[in-house]
Amino acid sequence: MKKWRTLSSEYFYKTPFGNLRKDRCELPNGHIVDGYYINEYADWVNAVVVTKENKIVLVEQYRYAGDDVFLEIPAGKMEENETYEEGILREVREETGFTSKLKPIKLGEFMVNPATQNNKVITFLIMDAYQEFEQNLDATEEIEVRLFDFSILGDLIRTNQLKTQLFTAHAYFMAKDYLA
Repeated sequence: MKKWRTLSSEYFYKTPFGNLRKDRCELPNGHIVDGYYINEYADWVNAVVVTKENKIVLVEQYRYAGDDVFLEIPAGKMEENETYEEGILREVREETGFTSKLKPIKLGEFMVNPATQNNKVITFLIMDAYQEFEQNLDATEEIEVRLFDFSILGDLIRTNQLKTQLFTAHAYFMAKDYLA
């Protein structure tokens, strides 16, 4: 299958959070799309963090766009010049205070929504985690750390007893499969 050709691009806005770009594209069959909109975002990392006691570390926080409180795995966008591994270790430490002596295991790297977004999420598994630090939150973050038995989280997700988002559910089931 052939790729589309970009004829022109213009930005509607650029922010530290993300950009909105409008492209004019030519398809392989010659058809022209005058307005294809791309949301440009930084890549982000997330991790299933499991303690020595087989508890999964979740962060509970209010999400404005979802207008509710959600339980999620620790996650965040990459900072300048960070490797994915450095980024997830920093995010876990900042959001939860947890760390591990074991190297993070990369479970996968996925496009978030390649139809309209250009970023990826890189998912890790961190085992034998323990709390060593205090949280170091941004001014916009209010996060409560919650621990759940790793073995029962899947049932809570499947039966909608846990208010979460797709990336947490996906990462959990990937980690569960990896550990099996």
